[in-house]
Amino acid sequence: MTTDPIAGGGPPIPTDRLRAAGVIPVVEIEDDERAVALAQALEAGGLPIVEVTFRTEAAANALRLIARDAPHVFLIAGTVTSTRLADIALDSGAKMLVAPGFNRAVVEHSWRIGLPMMPGVCTPSEVEAAMSLGLETVKLFPIEPIGGLRYLRALAAPYPAMTWGPTGGITVETLPGYLSVASVLSCGGSWVAPRADVAAGRFEEIAVRAAAVVEIVRRVRAGEGGAP
Repeated sequence: MTTDPIAGGGPPIPTDRLRAAGVIPVVEIEDDERAVALAQALEAGGLPIVEVTFRTEAAANALRLIARDAPHVFLIAGTVTSTRLADIALDSGAKMLVAPGFNRAVVEHSWRIGLPMMPGVCTPSEVEAAMSLGLETVKLFPIEPIGGLRYLRALAAPYPAMTWGPTGGITVETLPGYLSVASVLSCGGSWVAPRADVAAGRFEEIAVRAAAVVEIVRRVRAGEGGAP
């Protein structure tokens, strides 16, 4: 009799770290030479976490460079839609994987190679499919097009043990509302480091946005509101 390496679920998602961050900057990097400066800008703004998405050809090397030269930044590989990309993410130094959808084969493969994964869901059926694997944290995507905060609250109600990472269309203005939901660990945010700013090397502006996010998260978590 053999032991299934994923029995009982895979490596745990670092929920404390995600909740502390409150926002995961979701980035698309076209030029891997910008990657380290981007990570350092986020760190300088007090937000040492980044999700580099596999939406560009530079993603793998960008992950590799950040892992090597900005080791204090928690490194996430995003848009992991295949087992091949999961392997590339592991080889590139990613510490966690995120996907836009729920693919059981990808989740189980990620666990087998030792990486925690937060797959995406959109419907109750997908939430229950994730729960059947033992997942307790999922990405809710694309949150704004499917109904925003109202949809999140409605979906979360029947699943009190689930924690969420809503992503897709969230802005600095809508962020406090999402963070006010106790079961939300963190929100994905592409506005922190937009693709155009990364490409243009506007890293000081990115650091300023990161610092503003940190303040909003602090205020909401402290019960002070946090609206900009």
